[in-house]
Amino acid sequence: MSQRFAMTICIVQAATLVIFGLAGASALAQEPVKVGMVLEMSGAFADIGRQILDGARAYMKANGDTVAGRKIELIVKDTTGAAPDIAKRQAQQLIANDQVDFLAGFGLTPNALAAAPLATAAKTPMIVMNAATSIITTKSPYIARVSFTLPQITAPIATWAMKNGIREVYTLVSDYGPGIDAETTFKRTFEGAGGKIAGEVRVPLRNPDFSPFLQRIKDARPQAVFIFLPAGEQPVAFMKGFNERGLEKAGIRLIATGDVTEDGMIEAMGDTPLGVVTSHHYSVAHDSPQNRTFLKAFADLDNAHRPNFMAVGGWDGMAAIYEVVRRLHGKLDGDQAMNALKGLKLDSPRGPVTIDPETRDAIQTIYIRRVQKVNGKLYNVEFEQVPNFRDPSRE
Repeated sequence: MSQRFAMTICIVQAATLVIFGLAGASALAQEPVKVGMVLEMSGAFADIGRQILDGARAYMKANGDTVAGRKIELIVKDTTGAAPDIAKRQAQQLIANDQVDFLAGFGLTPNALAAAPLATAAKTPMIVMNAATSIITTKSPYIARVSFTLPQITAPIATWAMKNGIREVYTLVSDYGPGIDAETTFKRTFEGAGGKIAGEVRVPLRNPDFSPFLQRIKDARPQAVFIFLPAGEQPVAFMKGFNERGLEKAGIRLIATGDVTEDGMIEAMGDTPLGVVTSHHYSVAHDSPQNRTFLKAFADLDNAHRPNFMAVGGWDGMAAIYEVVRRLHGKLDGDQAMNALKGLKLDSPRGPVTIDPETRDAIQTIYIRRVQKVNGKLYNVEFEQVPNFRDPSRE
């Protein structure tokens, strides 16, 4: 073999290695960013999962499905409801089998808490898009929440009640983490301002019969009843009972967190919620360019349903994921992703949001709203606000 021929062979081999190396690098660059969505897609809480998923998909539709050269892929798992064992198993499968870059979703607290240790063990960032018990982000340094906490949306309605002449309140909440958070925060804020709790009751999370509780509240004759119930069918049933048993006619006002009059279900309540005052972080009636963009994108994807705060959680959760991928130039690492999330600012449909670098929870505006008819339809119309509000239980 001549020296010239040998050199030619070496050059060809080197070029081949370079080509294969570039092809390998290109293939790696094209690997999708996998987002494992653990959601309640069936059962009594199916609307929660649908709203979150539609919000996430609406964001992707409006902003494209590729960031920093990497395609975003959603892998959806159904918990079937408040089922921590199922949620834990699904999160494990997403991490071990699907090798997801992010866990996300989590409409209900028990499911989020079940997945938290797995996020820690795998160093997989976990974006909570709804579940609202205050302690969730304390259970793993790899959790960031883009939604809200119950203490955060409860304290403002207690303050508003005292400022508006309500001095005696009966509380009714669902008997699980968020409900207990709401009850505790309302009592602490209201009694701290000089108010009186006339009575309190916790109702089962699954299929509660409100009749005996409503009668008990009516007999106690408070000025108002404060309630927290998870968004969905339960607030509709409560409103129906509140009307049928004549609590409003007895002079008892209803105040609540915004879950109770959430946008997706409010029209199923008839005129019963008219005048109900709630505190929350989002209303579909919020007037801003960002909300109009969100509403259009959601309608383009799902014109059969009105979006609610859970859909905004899905939208903002994807916005956070996109920004992390963008900041890391597509090269994802769990610790670097969490550093990118701390202090992250989002231009949300609800208003400005910052992920608190200390708690990894949302700092945001909380609105006081009243249910009114606008063009013949029910809306939560904002009339007061508390800007830059943190979870008071974490201060």
